[in-house]
Amino acid sequence: MVLVNWDDATAYAEWAGKRLPTEAEWESAARGGLRGKRYPWADEISHDDANYSGMGGADTWDRSTAPVGSFEANEYGLCDMAGNVFEWCADWYGSDYYSNSAAKNPPGPDSGSSRVLRGGFWDKYTNTLRVANRLFDTPNNRTYSNGFRCVSGLS
Repeated sequence: MVLVNWDDATAYAEWAGKRLPTEAEWESAARGGLRGKRYPWADEISHDDANYSGMGGADTWDRSTAPVGSFEANEYGLCDMAGNVFEWCADWYGSDYYSNSAAKNPPGPDSGSSRVLRGGFWDKYTNTLRVANRLFDTPNNRTYSNGFRCVSGLS
């Protein structure tokens, strides 16, 4: 789903009995058990791996999202952790937060003006699809580049 702001994504997740992932949870899930790799599967990326700027290989969507599951899942069985849409996370964005936070499962800043987005999207280049790439947007912004996924359980 696209054109959904952070408030709507959070409301849907709560309605479904779930929640948005924290930024730390999102990154851990995107890595799929791998450490130190640029992307969810390795250090290289091609249009056989994800939907991003342009087309080629398995990526046949030039100016739109691809159906979920169009590309191989990562080692945790999760699809589209790179490309397709930026995904809202529960955390407030802080540009320097991680230089001062706990090393394990940091909860994110207590407040802010923007929320975290992760994952890259179909109209961007490979640098935005890196697992460690962080973006942000105001919680009330609706755009064709932003979507979400839900998680269950406590953070």
